[in-house]
Amino acid sequence: MKILLTAFDPFGEDIINPALEAVKLVADTIEGAEIIKLEVPTVFYKSIERVHDKMKEINPDVVLCIGQAGGRFALTPERVAINEDDARIQDNEGNQPIDKPIYEDGENAYFTNLPIKAMVEEMKSIGLPALVSNTAGTFVCNHLMYGVLYHISKEFPNTKGGFMHVPFIPEQVVNRPNSPAMNIQDIKRGIEASIKAIVENDSDINVIGGSEH
Repeated sequence: MKILLTAFDPFGEDIINPALEAVKLVADTIEGAEIIKLEVPTVFYKSIERVHDKMKEINPDVVLCIGQAGGRFALTPERVAINEDDARIQDNEGNQPIDKPIYEDGENAYFTNLPIKAMVEEMKSIGLPALVSNTAGTFVCNHLMYGVLYHISKEFPNTKGGFMHVPFIPEQVVNRPNSPAMNIQDIKRGIEASIKAIVENDSDINVIGGSEH
């Protein structure tokens, strides 16, 4: 199995992105699967283009994208990406689309085909807080997840794809009082546990993973 593991560069006011730093630490082989890592610009459309080009090059079995979700306390695999860009801040090249579809010919939303509940349970089993998330936001994270699933639907019928958000790391919250954080080694362990669940589960497990809000 070949897994493309992507992570964004730093964006906004931060000079570090925990997603990227953790992905750098992830093992190159997990449960027999080859892990191919890719740094992605936090830029609308360029992010999709970078990952799409790599998908065409290596034809992966799985694409797992990792991004930062400051304010979340848990590792959160995403259930769905929506066809909507509505940027609260500018991306790294100054783009700030508001109420724009990502692809005119795309579905309103695409659901991940990764075993996200199995991923959550595997992370919890090694003592890490993890939850299924039902919103990837409307910034470049959702944009990339949607783009990956769009291209899977159009070109890669045998590929699985999805996205997981990770919390801040401690140095990012020094001047963000009461913000949750997770150390980089635990984020790395969570990504590796998620990949283990992906390798071991062709389909998702039937456990509660919903939320009330």
